[in-house]
Amino acid sequence: MDQKITIILADDHPLFREGLTHQLRSVPTLDIVGEADDGNRALELIRALKPMVAILDISMPKLDGFAAAQVVLDEDLPVSVIFLTMHRELKLFERALDLGVKGYVLKDSAAREIIRAVKAVASGQSFVSAELTTYLIEARKNSSKVLYSKQQANKLSVAEGRVLSMIADGLTTSEIADALHVSPRTIEGHRTHICQKLGLHGSHALLKYALQQKAASNLDSILKNT
Repeated sequence: MDQKITIILADDHPLFREGLTHQLRSVPTLDIVGEADDGNRALELIRALKPMVAILDISMPKLDGFAAAQVVLDEDLPVSVIFLTMHRELKLFERALDLGVKGYVLKDSAAREIIRAVKAVASGQSFVSAELTTYLIEARKNSSKVLYSKQQANKLSVAEGRVLSMIADGLTTSEIADALHVSPRTIEGHRTHICQKLGLHGSHALLKYALQQKAASNLDSILKNT
């Protein structure tokens, strides 16, 4: 039997937390080992219970999600963090990525997407709410500094161009593999090669680049040129 994914859930709204807990416990492979209603308690549980995933509300008393994620980063705690938020602002999203947050889930869509998010980050992938990508893309139309070039596009194979497009659509490695009828390892190989060819570095650089190109309507051009 596969190892269960252990989870800490921190949110200061009891009814919301209860509903999310019920959703997660409906999946046999997920195990909520602790709950908290503020950031300090969440960190105590993370340190003591060493969960694989910590789901943190950004707006919590005593210590908010950003402050808690900063401690996780500073102490190099072995946990993948997912943020729950009502905020769609680009600056907050990028701040979360800079803190090593692996998942960014809107509260409006949490019930639908939280299970996918947990499974994705537990396997080392990133996850962003599908509804959020529209806002990020629009924001990046005005703020993106990464410009498309034909020379960059020509570096990618047809398969790599397709993978880049699907990353921009918010699909995880496993979901891309299923859609293309290949193994997740093959997709991981494509992701690595894309980063190498484009000179991208950092755990979220590929996601940021994909969103930037989609924002600038360059992905169609990339696909045509590969």
